[in-house]
Amino acid sequence: MAALRNKSQQHTHRYGYNSGDHLGEPARRAEGAQYKEPREGRAPSGPVFHRGDARILGKEGLRPVLCFIEETREYFAGKLRAGKTIAGEEVATLIHSFKKYLPGCVKSVVLRGDGEFISWESVKAANEEGYDFIFGNKGCNPPFETLQWYKARKKDEVEYNEIMYQPMGWDYACRFVTMRILKEAEANGENVQLQLHEDDRYKYRIFVTSLKGKPHGVIEEYDKRADCENLIGEAKREGLEAIPSAKFSSNYAYFQLVMLTYNIWRSFKMIAEHSQAVSTEQEKKSECSLKGIMDNTIRIARLKLLFLAAKIRSHAGTTTVKYSEHDSRAAGFFRFLAYLDKLRNQVRPWLDGSSWPCRHLEVLCV
Repeated sequence: MAALRNKSQQHTHRYGYNSGDHLGEPARRAEGAQYKEPREGRAPSGPVFHRGDARILGKEGLRPVLCFIEETREYFAGKLRAGKTIAGEEVATLIHSFKKYLPGCVKSVVLRGDGEFISWESVKAANEEGYDFIFGNKGCNPPFETLQWYKARKKDEVEYNEIMYQPMGWDYACRFVTMRILKEAEANGENVQLQLHEDDRYKYRIFVTSLKGKPHGVIEEYDKRADCENLIGEAKREGLEAIPSAKFSSNYAYFQLVMLTYNIWRSFKMIAEHSQAVSTEQEKKSECSLKGIMDNTIRIARLKLLFLAAKIRSHAGTTTVKYSEHDSRAAGFFRFLAYLDKLRNQVRPWLDGSSWPCRHLEVLCV
């Protein structure tokens, strides 16, 4: 994903958000509990825990909601919650909270969420805030017209369709788009049972959206949300999966610290990448070890920005740190530090009020 696009101080932000996965066995063991796999025929949402000698039935894990910005892959908003399916009212409250975190330069927002976020409350909240949205379908069954199926390309096997449909309990109709993929019949030398209904021959992906354009273009836009799963996995590896306390409030504070650390590293990587792009022609001739660091994981970024071989020397009351000139990472590291010093001397328009309004500073009491 590229950096924020800025055209006449107008940004288009796309937020892919997901409820995340249940914090799994390693996280639960960190809490001092032993996890047992659910028996056959038992719902996996109610596992059995053993803590000491006490037997706890049906204890729910922690299931965070994480929202990310597509252009920068930064963590935008979220919360830590009990391990159950998120309700429509909770999603609506989260959507209403977005505006106070958005800088004034943002003019349009596109929300992308999976099937857990589709509800009338979430759709209504997005419309009230003026956001476009694409939500995966879960529970709605729109009756698509048989004669309106089309292919985006002649050689494609995938077909697309759309319809204006009002699910039960919704105040008005919304646009639903879909794609269907023909199922592969696995014969293996045996007789294959023919499907009676045409729908049984296809796999369907259905979405509700406020975006205009062809259905295949809308679905391609939604599919970019897949990178959100990588960001969730990276956040879990950086510490989100750990549960340091048995108290929910303590775990919530830890959750916010982990995501703050994640964002600091994202900012470090973006600044380091940009420091290479604005370097002089003479510096460009040398090998640039920080090029592409914005797309690296935090683990790789640490190897490039922190874990550099150096030698500490003390002489005549002065302590110096020396880096090897043969280490290509050292040159990029010093270029990065020089760029940071240059940025510190620049004017900060978000503090003197000469640029766009910053609504999020009021939340931070700045």
